Amino acid sequence: MSGAARSYLSKVLDIMEKNALLRHQVKWTEVRRQAFSQARAAQKPSDTYDAIRFALRTVGDGHSSFFDPKQVKEVIEAPPDSSFQGPEARSLGSHVAYVSLPAVQGSDVVYKRYVRQGREAVAKADRPGACGWVVDLRGNHGGNMWPMLAVAGPVLGDGKIGVFVDPDGKKYPWTIQNGSPRENGRPFDWGDSAPVADPAAPVAVLTDGGTASAGEAVAVAFRGRPQTRSFGEDTYGVPTGNNDHRLSDGALLVLTEVKDADRTGRSYDAPISPDEEIPTMKLRSGAHADQVLQAAENWLRKQAECQ
Repeated sequence: MSGAARSYLSKVLDIMEKNALLRHQVKWTEVRRQAFSQARAAQKPSDTYDAIRFALRTVGDGHSSFFDPKQVKEVIEAPPDSSFQGPEARSLGSHVAYVSLPAVQGSDVVYKRYVRQGREAVAKADRPGACGWVVDLRGNHGGNMWPMLAVAGPVLGDGKIGVFVDPDGKKYPWTIQNGSPRENGRPFDWGDSAPVADPAAPVAVLTDGGTASAGEAVAVAFRGRPQTRSFGEDTYGVPTGNNDHRLSDGALLVLTEVKDADRTGRSYDAPISPDEEIPTMKLRSGAHADQVLQAAENWLRKQAECQ
């Protein structure tokens, strides 16, 4: 093993040991021994990639990942293309509004486009003033939670909406201010959002088994919010936060370092069950109606605001 390869692998393992969510549960001496054994013939950093991926699997949080430099350019830094799917919103009638928040991952250009499209859609759906909202997170497999919260912010309402908790109990709050998210008090460069007519309006949140990672974080942000109820199926089960570590050769280590917790202080590390379970597999065969959405609409229309 060359000195360059050894130094590269050692640095990555140091990052993992210092920051991983499950760091206190891992036998790091054994992880290092096996990783260096697997990379024993490595001559350059790229020769250690398989050993790094092995170490991530061994840590076992089920959410961390590793991108080589080519994957970083293709997945992380790629500009939006014709397949870009941003948020959509519409009126469901009777002053009930609907917004879907799909997954988003990419560059700052992608995030700005997502936020702009989503905010414009929410503002349009709110005319002349929504009495209640459906927030659809089904199929949202994650990416970056902050653009999603920048779109949902006016519906969530200002104030504390959640928190990251590290293995030592340190907390990093999520807040909304002027409809825009703050990470541990730090704003993003998307600016404030136009307010909705009633930021305290009831909200129905839709989830399924495809709601994961950042999608689950948005679901957590609505937990504990007054006048809020969730419908559908259990989420995927990785309600944890990742941090990016760019490496010397352009590769990227995406490491799970914190658990999500809601505004009440309850933390999550497993699938999140909805308040009202409506299993997709049990839906009537051949039915064209979205029964999860129908249940959410029915609940909203029973609320005092929508009477």
